[in-house]
Amino acid sequence: MGKVLQMADELQAYTLTDRGTWLAYKHAQQSRLALKIVFSGDPALYNPYGVIALNPERYPELNHQGVKAFISWLISPEGRQLPGKQHPAVYAIGPHP
Repeated sequence: MGKVLQMADELQAYTLTDRGTWLAYKHAQQSRLALKIVFSGDPALYNPYGVIALNPERYPELNHQGVKAFISWLISPEGRQLPGKQHPAVYAIGPHP
């Protein structure tokens, strides 16, 4: 995804990126990227994530208690409020006007 941001910057083009990539790349390349967020927050840009617990019989070396705790937290009222609450997950990025 970082290369896409570089290409959009070089071509003065628009692209979509996830929040994590944008923040990491922007801070790593801060002095060189002229791109700015031009659009965010629309439900059409919703970027869902999922969690799947693996079979403990097939993968006994994994931390299955930790996975169960994480899934329980994600579906709890507290966990359901946090993801995406502070910032949208996907941004439209483009040349600085």
